Amino acid sequence: MFLASVLAVLGAAFLAYGLDYAVFRVRAATNRNAYGSVIVNHYTAVLQKNGKTTLTFDPPQPWTCVNALFPHQGSLPCWYLSRHPDQRTDI
Repeated sequence: MFLASVLAVLGAAFLAYGLDYAVFRVRAATNRNAYGSVIVNHYTAVLQKNGKTTLTFDPPQPWTCVNALFPHQGSLPCWYLSRHPDQRTDI
């Protein structure tokens, strides 16, 4: 029973991702709003030798995102970026 439940959840996840990817590819092929743009505040966190962290802030700039449920082609979904406009890179 447990194995059947796990397989059903995995199957539903694969089906959702596959359908989302197919819709994204159709939108991209027909130039129908596959990509979007969100203003993002990016900053870099550099760990120093003394254990402290130095933050370097970049000016806000638009990031390309995909209008989909899941990330595709290396871009995050627009719904995620609009809810998380502060993006951090750790070095």
